Parts: sequence; C-alpha cells; structure tokens
Amino acid sequence: MVEVKRRGEVWVANLNPPKKGEIGKVRPVLLIQNTFLEEAGLETAVILPLTTQFRPSFDPLRVRIPARDRLLKECFVVIEQIRAIDISRFSEGPLTTLTSQEMAAVERSLKAVLGLW
Repeated sequence: MVEVKRRGEVWVANLNPPKKGEIGKVRPVLLIQNTFLEEAGLETAVILPLTTQFRPSFDPLRVRIPARDRLLKECFVVIEQIRAIDISRFSEGPLTTLTSQEMAAVERSLKAVLGLW
C-alpha cells in the first residue's frame, strides 16, 4: 500500500540533479499542494525544500521548523525554491507535520514570494 502524502508533512526527497541555483541533494521537503491532488492520482507534488543553513539576509522569507519527531535537526523552509517534483523522488516520511501556525507562516512568505499579497 502506498502512503498518501498530505499537505503540511515533511518527507525526504531526492532533488538531484540540481541546475545552477536550484537546491539539490537528498533532503527534507515540505509538501504544500492540496492533498486531494495526490488522492486524484497526480504524479507530481508541489514542495518547498528545507535547509539547516540559516542565512540572515533571507530571514524574512524563511520559516523555522524546530527538530521534532523524526526531523532530527532544526530546519528552515526555503520559500523561494518552490517546485514540482515527480512523486518517485520521495523516500521516507513523514518526518513531521507542521503546525497550523507554521503553515500560516509558510503561506504568508509564499504569498510574498509570488507577489500575492
């Protein structure tokens, strides 16, 4: 049985190979698309990668996720690197699920990046 990935969950995904400024590596990612799309059979998922690197210049856009559950290190959601990936890129998870407050912060930052405010 294939486990359905749900909006707000953090999973491990393989983002290799990256091109130029894209984030690569096998890393945690936040699933941000509506769950019904995977339930409907869509073979891609819209994600935001996570990083352990804190960069003060990006602080207004990044959302901090403390280590908890199976997410072993504090991470930051990289809002400006939104992308769709094939679901075959996912491996283990969910590592954790974001709280409603964390998801609200992600949505605010995402609106800013997309100019939807």
